[in-house]
Amino acid sequence: MLRATTIALMMTLAGAAFVPAKAAQIQIAQSSGVIEEIAVEGTNRVDPETVKSYLLVKPGDTFESSRLDRSLKSLFATGLFADVVFRRQDGRLLISVVENPVINRVAFEGNDVLDDEELEPEITLRPRVIYTRTKVQNDVKRILTLYRRSGRFAASVEAKVIQLPQNRVDLVFEIYEGDPSAISNIRFIGNQQFDDDDLRDVVQTKETRWYRFLSSDDVYDPDRLTLDRELLRRFYLEEGYADFRVVSAVAELTPDRKDFFITFTVDEGERYQFGNIEIDARLKNLDPLALMETIEIQTGDWYDAAEVDEIIDDLSDQVGNLGYAFVDVRPRIQRNRAEHTIDVTFEVNEGPRVFVERIDIVGNVRTIDKVIRREFRMVEGDAFNTAKMRRSRQRVMNLGFFESVEIERLPGSDPDKTIIRTEVTEKSTGSLNLGFGFSSDIGPLADIGVSESNLLGAGYKLGLSARVAARRSDLDLSFTDPYFLDREFSAGFDLFRTTRDNQTESSFDSEEIGGRMRIAYPITEHLNQRWAYELSEKTVENVDDDASIFVQAQEGSNITSEISQTLTYDVRDSRIFPTEGYVVGISNDLAGLGGDTHYLRTELFGGHYWTVADDIVLNVSGEVGYIVALQDEVNLVDRFFVGGSNLRGFTPAGIGPRDSSTDDALGGEFKYTGTTQVSFPLGLASEFDVRGRVFSDFGSLGQLEPDDGTTQDTESLRVSTGVGVTYVSPFGPIGIDVSRAVVKESFDETETVRFNFGTQF
Repeated sequence: MLRATTIALMMTLAGAAFVPAKAAQIQIAQSSGVIEEIAVEGTNRVDPETVKSYLLVKPGDTFESSRLDRSLKSLFATGLFADVVFRRQDGRLLISVVENPVINRVAFEGNDVLDDEELEPEITLRPRVIYTRTKVQNDVKRILTLYRRSGRFAASVEAKVIQLPQNRVDLVFEIYEGDPSAISNIRFIGNQQFDDDDLRDVVQTKETRWYRFLSSDDVYDPDRLTLDRELLRRFYLEEGYADFRVVSAVAELTPDRKDFFITFTVDEGERYQFGNIEIDARLKNLDPLALMETIEIQTGDWYDAAEVDEIIDDLSDQVGNLGYAFVDVRPRIQRNRAEHTIDVTFEVNEGPRVFVERIDIVGNVRTIDKVIRREFRMVEGDAFNTAKMRRSRQRVMNLGFFESVEIERLPGSDPDKTIIRTEVTEKSTGSLNLGFGFSSDIGPLADIGVSESNLLGAGYKLGLSARVAARRSDLDLSFTDPYFLDREFSAGFDLFRTTRDNQTESSFDSEEIGGRMRIAYPITEHLNQRWAYELSEKTVENVDDDASIFVQAQEGSNITSEISQTLTYDVRDSRIFPTEGYVVGISNDLAGLGGDTHYLRTELFGGHYWTVADDIVLNVSGEVGYIVALQDEVNLVDRFFVGGSNLRGFTPAGIGPRDSSTDDALGGEFKYTGTTQVSFPLGLASEFDVRGRVFSDFGSLGQLEPDDGTTQDTESLRVSTGVGVTYVSPFGPIGIDVSRAVVKESFDETETVRFNFGTQF
């Protein structure tokens, strides 16, 4: 970059060089007479004939002042000249010009937050472009706009030039970026039902706090303020305030340009309840009563605009499933301001008969078209359906390959045809994950993994991961084709090696090495099935000399050839952090198709989630498992172990059959576990993402065969209660549970605190 001390000339080109053409610059005494010759002087780069081409006069014309004035303005409008003067010498028109300089180089100084690559595309001046003061001023405004978008309203920009030979200049933008203009305070006026703290959690703009150093939400952004108005509107509409409006949203900048005060003025209006809920079915042979079960709202419930939108989607799907291809569901709202109720009638009409002519996909540079097309619920020639279009967009987003997915309808070649245009913005799908942490089960741990979820742009998933911990290590190579043979089922394989230190619980170490092939496919929208075949070698080793005779008898290796299936029905609103819905499933594992291990293992699992109040979630879940030997007995490493993460308050493998003389855990052939838990926010700033929970776990483990009477095995119920906290930090989740075993056996091993911390970056 050029230093300011090298600036030889500031923007001080003659004042006349930057003012509009004026009559005073036409030095012609009178307008009579004929132009006999036109002469041009002062040109270097510009050809004199080019100058003449912009004139509105030519030899033979009279010296008419109005035409000469327009000619002067025409020359200034080209941007080629800093000054132009017309003079008359008898019958000769003499034109003297001062050419604008040519830019040799453009440089930026003082910019750290925005680098040159971000600034250069925003300015119009480039090397070998004619320099004009107007263009410089416009470029300065563009640079300032960029800084204001990043929240730096104290930024200033000064343009300077360096004079070079041959009428060339270097242009330097000297930038003072200043500090970000932070949000000092967010205030609300007119809110009676919700206090300022409640509404601050609704808007995305946040007040500046020290812990928001990883976020830009506390930096003023006018576009974000527009979003905040919409977020407030949605919030109040979901709470029943149908007349709500944001009167104004004002951002005031302090005189030192360092802080903003944001003031939202709102008019809450009255709160409404649902009145009469009806369905007006206008399709032939469509029974409205058959659709009423789709509507979950009732008269007397508080009005919720979001629920009305959800019902529209559900009705569209339901009517479509009944065989009606063209459906248009619209709510008819009747507001009773005196009784503060809103009657809603859902009109089910026949929609316009429109067919999909073509699906256009743009923006995918790396991802193959068919990877996107196969997620669509419609194909060319199908009847257009808005609900299916929404589901298609969600399925494309669920791929995880795109930052954004926008779908719009365009007119087709005929009135009954439409084009679906899908624009995607790709994002990086490869990752290198490094992690470290601590688990109460396996101690300190470190992770490393390399994965690509869109290999070759075809949607293939490839991953290699390794975990090293104090008491366990894993190595796993996996590959998945989500649409094997272009069918809607996934296929893949895993190669793995796992070692585990079980000395504390059972006085032995174990190793498992093998491979797995798997396929999965949807049966319905929510019902999925998975099949797998696994071949592995399981080894029990490093058995302590004082270990249980049952453990010593298991020392050695066994080959397991196992086929398994899992059937899952999942209608939760999220698989990661569910708040509504339920999931149930069954899995079966059959070993004995080769190898020297023979058993049948069956497990049932399920869970239900309810949002009982604002952001308070009740969860009830459980699991039952049974394994039976088909030959000899069930091996130690194939049995169930309960305790730790699946029964808090007890150590890993803390309950169940145990050798009475050595206290070694022996595992069991029958188990059941369950949890009732309520999770809730702790009232801290939303950025902390801290949630508390109160829980009660229960379970049992037993039925060890054979039993010679030396084992402790009661198969009795165990129960624990406790509380916990989870903080999803920028560096990974941190969780701690404090629990107590309230129903237990004397030989059980308990623990009070469980702690987990991990991260990926």
